Amino acid sequence: MSDDSSLELPFPHRRNPHQSHATQHHQEWLHRHRELAASTGELAYARWEVPELAALTYPESSAEDLDLAADLMGFYFLFDDQFDDALGREPERVAVICERLTAIIHSTRPLGSTPTERAFADLWRRSLQGMSARWRARAAYNWEWYFACHPAEAAGRISSRLPDREGYLMLRRGTAAMETIFDMVERLGRFEVPQAVLHHPVLRQLRQLAADIPSLSNDVRSYAQELARGDVANLVMIVQRERGCPADEAASVVMAEAQLMVHRFAELMDQLPEVYSLLGLTAAERHSAHRYADGLAAWTAGYLRWEARTGRYVAG
Repeated sequence: MSDDSSLELPFPHRRNPHQSHATQHHQEWLHRHRELAASTGELAYARWEVPELAALTYPESSAEDLDLAADLMGFYFLFDDQFDDALGREPERVAVICERLTAIIHSTRPLGSTPTERAFADLWRRSLQGMSARWRARAAYNWEWYFACHPAEAAGRISSRLPDREGYLMLRRGTAAMETIFDMVERLGRFEVPQAVLHHPVLRQLRQLAADIPSLSNDVRSYAQELARGDVANLVMIVQRERGCPADEAASVVMAEAQLMVHRFAELMDQLPEVYSLLGLTAAERHSAHRYADGLAAWTAGYLRWEARTGRYVAG
């Protein structure tokens, strides 16, 4: 299947000036948690360019906060990849792993006993710094959702049935970890969005689109890899079944859907000033809401830029 896929975005990607600092820090973090990355070759991991992903998706954060972003990105990949082998076809074992990680979130002393648990405990502790109880509760829920979706994904691998579109979207939105990633827009920017606007339908739609656009693009990029290892949570596969068409045609349909989502995202961004006025937001509240919406756009543009070039998906 062709990998010649791209989306036209109305907003450009930006790059954080502290990328080199994050690169050095992330190498040190990986060394401290080297058992986490034991199954991934050093050269292969370097080709993924994880600190670059952090720099492209969180372009406004400080050097220290970009360090945290890079470590989080590395954790997502390394945690997810452990389920690419036989473990990923054993839902019961996956559930135990994920329940132990969820327990760290709700513990007053999150230490952890396995390499994965120790790495996550470190990230969770650093993520909470300076954030309100309301933000912490939301972040805890979103991490729990992320972890809880992995046993279901493992069960899908041993099922003979492809998920339907709605089932796919529900699972994909969980395993993609996007809500945790968007929580970090606030944490890494050191601000919080007022409750009334964070949960307003316009911003909720923006958040959903910013989650789905990269996921659809990634389904096209990673189709061959996922097909080879028996994964079924991929929209290209679902469209193939729905239409009875070749993979290339299905991939084109998926990218067309993603492009429509981009257009809708831009339309909703234009509605935000009216939303702020109707809600009676103060100048400071408007600024926080704008930073958050801009962070969603920055994530989308930065991720797509990285995905098109990273050695994780592009053969070099």
